Amino acid sequence: MTFTPFLHFQGQCAEAMAFYARVFGTGPALISRYSDMPPAAEGPPSSDRVMFSQIALGDHMLQASDFPEGVEGDPQKAVSVAWGSKDLEQAQAVFEALSDEGAVIMPFASTFWSMGFGMVKDRFGTHWMISGPLTA
Repeated sequence: MTFTPFLHFQGQCAEAMAFYARVFGTGPALISRYSDMPPAAEGPPSSDRVMFSQIALGDHMLQASDFPEGVEGDPQKAVSVAWGSKDLEQAQAVFEALSDEGAVIMPFASTFWSMGFGMVKDRFGTHWMISGPLTA
């Protein structure tokens, strides 16, 4: 058993997950919308917002949804998704892609524990901690 990050958005889930699929080189995101629910199903009102989405990277998943319309929430306000690569150039490229239109919290640079590490809040409000290879 493992933990799977599950992100919440306010109407940008499909766009965010398509972006993450491109950045991490996964297949297209699985997307199910609230409007896909059967008419007899109980739950939030039907809308084009995303009820469930997922991308897979190897055996690991990143899952997400939009809050239902009318439900307030602060997407990813107090959580970071950590991702690492054994390839320094790949880690830096991912960090730069996530930084596009986002806010760099800690620039990608060498640290005492990693050849490259950085923290960024992307354009969708998701906080990321990106690591390159660990130092010996």
